[in-house]
Amino acid sequence: MCRWLAYSGEPIFLDTLVVRPNHSLIDQSMFARQNYVPNSPTTRMFRDEALPTNGDGFGLGWYGERDFPGQYRDIRPAWNDDNLHRIAEQVRSPLFLAHVRAAYGGTISRENCHPFSCQRWLWQYNGEIEGFSRVSRDLRFDVDPELYPQIQGDADTETCFFLALSHGLTEDAPGALTRMIERVERAQREHHVDGVFRCTGATTDGETIYAWRYASDDTAKTLYYNAGAAALRAAGGDEIPVPEHATIIVSEPLELHYSHHWVEVPPNTLVIARRGGEVHTRPLEISR
Repeated sequence: MCRWLAYSGEPIFLDTLVVRPNHSLIDQSMFARQNYVPNSPTTRMFRDEALPTNGDGFGLGWYGERDFPGQYRDIRPAWNDDNLHRIAEQVRSPLFLAHVRAAYGGTISRENCHPFSCQRWLWQYNGEIEGFSRVSRDLRFDVDPELYPQIQGDADTETCFFLALSHGLTEDAPGALTRMIERVERAQREHHVDGVFRCTGATTDGETIYAWRYASDDTAKTLYYNAGAAALRAAGGDEIPVPEHATIIVSEPLELHYSHHWVEVPPNTLVIARRGGEVHTRPLEISR
């Protein structure tokens, strides 16, 4: 169970969302409080018992004045990296992704930490391909030969990223995401994997964020976006203003006690967030 966020709007310092809220991504790396419970009437499940920590690495990806995103990733827990705090305090960006990792698949290495990058694109998700060891060879053989040498790690997330790039992510992101999901599920069927593909993720080219909540059964990981302007509650009790027309997409709300600030995204749904606070949702139409 990983946790992540994506931001688009007026430039802000990364620590505004990554560090300062009372249920920031740093806090979620230690104390995530939500998970989807199958057959429950709601995905908003705050549990008394602790969920597994997300301490197997973290990453930041942001856009600035260059044609490609900046990136900082490490295998240390996010709560125990002073460099992460210092960088987040100084870097200001109009669009960035951040992620804390629980390594259910792949080794614990910097190469397997999200977000992944290729040219102008960033990619991250919370989920897994069950039976990945049985289907990874076929999936990687589907990656464009010109892109294949850029794969650095062994995580299922990076494989999905390069599959999506090979299926046209740069020209038609919604279509490429659909084709990537269909290819993974076809590989599971062909190899008789009796398992689930679940992925709640986000990808961006620095202009538009494409986020999605998907699972091949009823266990899609949670996803939210903010409903208009909001002021988040800081760990010390102060309010953190969020710029007007900004969009924040999260796998878990950044507040311990949240209300109308957050819209829960239904399962099997794509979220498209463009500059200026324009947000659209539409169903993911997956053929099986």
